[in-house]
Amino acid sequence: MEENHIKALVHGNQIEVGKLYNGHRDAFLNFGKKYGLSHDDLCDIYQEAFIALRKHALNGKLATVKSSLKTYLFGIGKFMIYDLLKEKKKTVEYQPNNPGIHDTIELIATDIEEEELSHEQVLLQTFFKRLGKKCQEMLTLFYSRGLNIDEIVEHTDYTDGSVVRSQKSRCLKTLKDMIKS
Repeated sequence: MEENHIKALVHGNQIEVGKLYNGHRDAFLNFGKKYGLSHDDLCDIYQEAFIALRKHALNGKLATVKSSLKTYLFGIGKFMIYDLLKEKKKTVEYQPNNPGIHDTIELIATDIEEEELSHEQVLLQTFFKRLGKKCQEMLTLFYSRGLNIDEIVEHTDYTDGSVVRSQKSRCLKTLKDMIKS
């Protein structure tokens, strides 16, 4: 990722953060139109996604991300779009060349930018799609969205953190076993 942008997000450099915010805003709003949301909803989602991006920068989560900052930001925003659509009880038709909510941030890059996937990413993408819907959602919430156990309890039907931890552990083990075989 772009090191100077991450530093600007971490240190709160208002000029650089403003440039970064405005630099991707129109592209995101254009990208989001295909989901049938209002302009106001998309503006709100972009702002929330950008805040989440800054939070991830402050928590050091961007240090290990291999995609571009734009791809990562759009990935966060796409998950938020899906959350809003789910809340509004709308459905989005899955298209094979248009990755869904359960894909990782790096996999979303195929929808936004022309980036080649590594062998490991292809394996992850292939086997991730074979997981059950519950496991896909759990791993997406934890690893891609960066939610902690308590936040996952809030956003799902799980009753407590121990159930979430167990489910996440089982799903991750299943995915690892599938990849190893």
